[in-house]
Amino acid sequence: MCGVATNLQIDDRLLAKAQKVGGFRTKKETVNEALAEFVRRREQREIAQLFGSIDFVSGFDHKKLRAKR
Repeated sequence: MCGVATNLQIDDRLLAKAQKVGGFRTKKETVNEALAEFVRRREQREIAQLFGSIDFVSGFDHKKLRAKR
């Protein structure tokens, strides 16, 4: 993990609330976890958009495919 020194203007009340709700000890830990959660949620949203867009073969037998191994 690469650390980059950054100077940001962050809402103190929002940061304090996130720190309390998340049970984090430091501001750095709070911000890093918030960013990680943001990324996870966006990636999940992309995956969720695939639902209904993948065509399935009705007669496909996955057990038969495994037996060939």
